[in-house]
Amino acid sequence: MNTNLKPLLIALIGAAVFAGCKKDVNETHALTTGKETTAVNSKFISRVFEYLPAPGQFINESLGSLAGAQRIIGDVSQTGMISLGGYGGYIVFGFDHSILNKQGYDLAIYGNPLGPVLQWSEPGIVMVSQDVNGNGLPDDAWYELAGSEYNAVGTIKNYQITYTNPNATANVNWTDNQGGSGQVQVNQFHRHNYYPLFAPNQTSTTFTGTKLKSTWGMQGDIYVNRAFSYGYTDSWSTGDNFETNQYNSFDLSWAVNSAGQPVTLAKIDFVKVYTGQNEKGNTMLGEISTEVRGAADLN
Repeated sequence: MNTNLKPLLIALIGAAVFAGCKKDVNETHALTTGKETTAVNSKFISRVFEYLPAPGQFINESLGSLAGAQRIIGDVSQTGMISLGGYGGYIVFGFDHSILNKQGYDLAIYGNPLGPVLQWSEPGIVMVSQDVNGNGLPDDAWYELAGSEYNAVGTIKNYQITYTNPNATANVNWTDNQGGSGQVQVNQFHRHNYYPLFAPNQTSTTFTGTKLKSTWGMQGDIYVNRAFSYGYTDSWSTGDNFETNQYNSFDLSWAVNSAGQPVTLAKIDFVKVYTGQNEKGNTMLGEISTEVRGAADLN
């Protein structure tokens, strides 16, 4: 969402209320390798390994830059924020220790959704990985944390989208493996090329993952993008008490492999977040793009 417009939308809602209105395996055993926790560990992100956003209004600005991605490291009271752009854009980060899979929620991820009156969420899908080979890099199997929409009608698994660089200040065309096509549209507030100019491939970029149904629509005369119950970040979710915690909570026991089979992970070392909806929004608010402000080990 265009952050310049958030205060305006909040004011409009307030007035309305006042007026009366990489590889995968079928793991079934506990994985136990990883970095051990010590008394000097931080519960916050210690390293960003990769940042590759999809095209979006903030991409190639400070909120969509490689330098900006580094600003989610550390205490979330002092961190910055990064935009992941449209569907599939992602960031991969880790901690200075392994996060243990204990009873209940294990991981917190911070975004900037709005609610409960103004319903504005930009749901990001979360994946986790364990450093099985012990090299300190996120190159082992990835597992999706299955949220409330994992098996819902409208959710598409193995969705693939390809964005083409317009090499200009112009709408970014995309095609997908469902026979669809469309554009990420340039708006008046961000007049520049929305394709990530630091992407390895400057012709086109392809993302693959789970796609969530769109929740974009109108609430009275205000545009909204509704939250899902639980299991997604940057979402004003009721199922994980976002309003109380001001972060989305995740249980590592939700992990599934690419076949949708539950996986038992004793601990994890790396987290990947990617934008889960393919929704262009409009030329006033921009596309739906997950934002990340940081993360924490809840254990």
